Amino acid sequence: MDLGVEIDLGIEMDKGLESDMKWAVTTIDINCDLGEGSSEADCAHDARLMQFISRCNIACGGHAGDTTTMTLSLRNAREAGIAAGAHPGYPDRKNFGRVSMDLPRDHLLFSVREQIQALQKLAATEQVTLSHIKLHGALYNDAEASDELAEDLVQLIAREFPDLTILALANAALERAAKKFRHPVLREGFMDRRYLNDHRLSPRAMSGAVIEDFEQCLQQVLALATGQPFSSVEHKPLQFSVDSICLHGDNPQAVSIAEKLEQSLLRAGIRIWR
Repeated sequence: MDLGVEIDLGIEMDKGLESDMKWAVTTIDINCDLGEGSSEADCAHDARLMQFISRCNIACGGHAGDTTTMTLSLRNAREAGIAAGAHPGYPDRKNFGRVSMDLPRDHLLFSVREQIQALQKLAATEQVTLSHIKLHGALYNDAEASDELAEDLVQLIAREFPDLTILALANAALERAAKKFRHPVLREGFMDRRYLNDHRLSPRAMSGAVIEDFEQCLQQVLALATGQPFSSVEHKPLQFSVDSICLHGDNPQAVSIAEKLEQSLLRAGIRIWR
């Protein structure tokens, strides 16, 4: 999310909206993709974010991450008291997992399994129990758009990692597959992306797809958290709820954004689940 350096994050919540929201929910899950740097300093920055979120998705060697960053991220998550999960992606460090790869399906599934197992092994050493899996980048997008790929991935996870909940984009293929195979799933929403009229995420290339104003981001978070109406990218009313909100950790202002988000949620009577 690119909010720009000029954004004033110290906004006040609309009093009427704040009053209306208080009864709806008491908690919301906030997740963040972390462990994607390459140094101890990167992990230290991630640790500052952890005090404002409830769930971290740790890169586990595909698009990013190595033994050091995985270990430090697990340790920091344990100390912060937040849930830790695996964040596997296409095995493509050159492109940071942001480009679709035409891999044989068995090769892709083998890579995803290896990535999760690598983090799981380190987690056992650090006395951390992994809680979930969230796919990364292009693999996330591809799985959310393809019922066949989504079902193959869910079946792999259900077979090899039955205790790990899948974090999936609400209203997309991975959620449908998880429900089809009765595997635990958390519906994910985005604070900084507009939605199409059919409840799917609008493509980034579409005008207005990315929300750059913090106040508008906050309004969407509150709506997604409480099931209240909000506007699509085409200015049509939408209404659905999610279990978890994604906060992008790679924004230079991520820590400030996370802190102000927590403060604003608290003013609306919503606390971050921990």
